[in-house]
Amino acid sequence: MEEFRAIVLEGRQAIRALGSDGAVLFEKADNGMGGRPEAQRADLRRMLLDALPEGTVRWGRKVTGARSLGSGRHEVIFADGGSVTTSLLVGADGAWSRVRPLLSEAVPEYVGTSFVETYLFDADTRHPAVAKAVGGGSMFAHASGKAITAHREHGDTLHAYVELTRPLEWFDGIDFSDPPAAATRVAAEFDGWAPELTALISDTDTPPVLRPHYALPDGHRWDRTPGMTLVGDAAHLLAPNGEGASLAMYDGAELGKALAAHLDEYEQAMFTRMSQADDETAMHLKEMFGDTAYESLLTLIPEHQQDH
Repeated sequence: MEEFRAIVLEGRQAIRALGSDGAVLFEKADNGMGGRPEAQRADLRRMLLDALPEGTVRWGRKVTGARSLGSGRHEVIFADGGSVTTSLLVGADGAWSRVRPLLSEAVPEYVGTSFVETYLFDADTRHPAVAKAVGGGSMFAHASGKAITAHREHGDTLHAYVELTRPLEWFDGIDFSDPPAAATRVAAEFDGWAPELTALISDTDTPPVLRPHYALPDGHRWDRTPGMTLVGDAAHLLAPNGEGASLAMYDGAELGKALAAHLDEYEQAMFTRMSQADDETAMHLKEMFGDTAYESLLTLIPEHQQDH
């Protein structure tokens, strides 16, 4: 917990909602009591990975597929031609999971909206009007079929998601290989909006990146299959709602607790068995080497058991 608190971005729980004209419609300051501390994913990922023993994560092993071997065992196949056999396979491999087809025929479908992702660096000095509009945490500006959201990351970096409700074919008409032209085309959808909002698109310091939204069917379920399960987007992919990473981590924590609980049950049962075996061994040792050792030995020989 101490390491986690060290990567928390102070003040980032502040929220504000703006109109398309830039007017503040709602604002909530970060008083440190919100209960939803913000940490950047890369920092959190690094902290969790650093807690693992060396070699736990095997990098460069892209999964291309998996197949059942029966009796709860599965084979995972890698792009380099290698494979591994598992006694427990957890599909934590995201929206386009290579593991999920073993459990479900469900395929993610486009939900009709997409993000265009942008960044502004050194915003307080290079884009002061935009920095002021975003504030110290997260900012939301919504209208019918469109929205601009942004939040502060480390320092004065602003990370924005421009949301548009459009078919995929509409986005196909934008040449994202030409960043300035793509930014201009997307910004045109917000004609008449306050310049401190549209600058999050037009003044982006990084090439705009298209992020289409896909989701699995509502209530996605699968039949219990020995030796495997799913977590995170592989199990319950949703359109972005600010909870995806948290839900995935919660899945992992709950699965870990379940595995630990079953391991504890296994170990306690094993300890009971071994305790009984220890008692029996002690009794046999006493019988074998005690004053009645000969008579005890005869009771272990089948042809003498009936006589006794």
